[in-house]
Amino acid sequence: MYYILFYKTIDNYLEKRIHFREEHLKLAREAHIRGELIMAGAMAEPTDSAVLIFKGNGPEVAEQFAANDPYVQNGLIREWEVRPWTVVIGDE
Repeated sequence: MYYILFYKTIDNYLEKRIHFREEHLKLAREAHIRGELIMAGAMAEPTDSAVLIFKGNGPEVAEQFAANDPYVQNGLIREWEVRPWTVVIGDE
């Protein structure tokens, strides 16, 4: 099953993430290597949110990522939500 982690970022997120970016990317790379994080990225125009797609047996895989994410821990994410995603086309 797939789960989408939706992030809503704070104002001036791009400038404020600098100090936490490497740690955030390290966490994301590790989740990707384990096969949990399928793809992720920030939305553009405006840069007010991000989407991370996870694969797992439950939403916990995405929830645990958010709980450990330095962006969340340091207040760069003002709101986050995990929702199950039913893939109709492209599922393995």
